[in-house]
Amino acid sequence: MDICWIELVHSLGFGMFISKVDICAEEICVCLYEFYRSFKDYLHSHIPCRRRDVLVLTPWLAPIVWEGTFNRDILNAQYMQKKLVTGVVTFAVKKYVQFIEGFMSSANKYFLAGHQVIFYLFTDNPEQIPHIQMAPENHLFVIPVQNHSRWQDISMSRMDIISRYIRSQFQYEVHYLYSIDIDVQLFEHIGVEIIDALVGTISSWQYTARRESKSYETRTESQAAIPKGEGDFYYTASFYGGSVAEVYKLTRTCFKGVMKDRENGIEARWHDESHLNKYLLYHKPTRLLSPEYYWDEELSRPRIIQVKRMCSVRKNSKK
Repeated sequence: MDICWIELVHSLGFGMFISKVDICAEEICVCLYEFYRSFKDYLHSHIPCRRRDVLVLTPWLAPIVWEGTFNRDILNAQYMQKKLVTGVVTFAVKKYVQFIEGFMSSANKYFLAGHQVIFYLFTDNPEQIPHIQMAPENHLFVIPVQNHSRWQDISMSRMDIISRYIRSQFQYEVHYLYSIDIDVQLFEHIGVEIIDALVGTISSWQYTARRESKSYETRTESQAAIPKGEGDFYYTASFYGGSVAEVYKLTRTCFKGVMKDRENGIEARWHDESHLNKYLLYHKPTRLLSPEYYWDEELSRPRIIQVKRMCSVRKNSKK
């Protein structure tokens, strides 16, 4: 028996108690030691090892989710007890209807598998939606939406549409809501490790860039402008979400910024994504998803990306 365990008992203030009940301090130390060994074995068997090759915690103490930083079995059990419903919003307008089947088939299989998910598909061509056999716990709602002549306007209008539907419909149907681009496919499970109040995904193009090299809007005339020297991560607008209340505040604020810019005759550098990054700079996300959760297939895969859960679909951008 190591003497340090006896010292530990006394340092914690149990020495007086032990003497009063006439129990041998050494026996107590043995019990504590056995408990410690059992608990350590439990941790090693149930909790993955901490990743040492990547950043797993932000300066404001929000977790950054990577492969090997969570135990999905434990998280699934906690999530099931709460009986939560998660919504997914995606837009397929004009030629992007061609990506519906690939996205829906893969998301139906890999997104929060085994949990109730409602997919809200906004499209200007409802009649072109292919038949998709949904998992028993999942539901798909097709919602007609007006298109725009420019893809930039389509992109920026999403914030307005999401906020309006949250107020009129989504808040009564789901607890959490995530916006995902339609031109992606899921290749691995995306589970309840993504669930939190406000969630942003670190851009696969920007995760190693220095602050001054990130693609922030810097023109002070824009509502999306981020002052020089500020900023932490660069977030993609292809995958973000959180609680319905937080997503409503995010989308409402971003759309107000878009409209203010339009009044002033300016368009943010990366449109709604620039406004998203401005919002998340001053309203810190409570959880960040690593680039594993949205990887651009035009990039080579570095060693730290152990799994590509969701990837952009290769396409001819000119078309």
